[in-house]
Amino acid sequence: MAKVAERAGIPARQPPPRFPVSVKGVVVRDDRVLLLRNERDEWELPGGRLEPGEDPAGRLAREIEEETGWQAEIGPILDVWQHRIAEGADALIVTYGVTVTTGQPRVLSDEHGEIGLFTAPEAAALRMPENYKRSIATWFAGKRERPPAETGGLSRVDDQTS
Repeated sequence: MAKVAERAGIPARQPPPRFPVSVKGVVVRDDRVLLLRNERDEWELPGGRLEPGEDPAGRLAREIEEETGWQAEIGPILDVWQHRIAEGADALIVTYGVTVTTGQPRVLSDEHGEIGLFTAPEAAALRMPENYKRSIATWFAGKRERPPAETGGLSRVDDQTS
């Protein structure tokens, strides 16, 4: 069927693009956001790649506990965007607002070089993707107009090629 369409001048159907999905949390404690420094010397939100069939909020809660030692309650979706990692390599990033539910001190996983708690203005000045900064600002501003995690969020495409 594709060859018939091609001969007729109709472009062959392309499968829809597939991207890995990464869930990230804006974890705030005592009016400071938790950030981790990665191997690219950028600060990032805690979280990880979602596996097929996995619950996004459950995965994020596990990632936060693994990366920091903190237990957390996952709140609303703050933002969703397509992130250009490198030419031809994109990921779909979903950020959630997160509340810490444990009093234990934070710990640093082997995945990151440094962990820190920053005020909103301090975070805005750090080296990290702009969309993370937007999610942090949204959570600090108390803008929770986004639908709850189980009903989806908004979608936007941003090219953040480094």
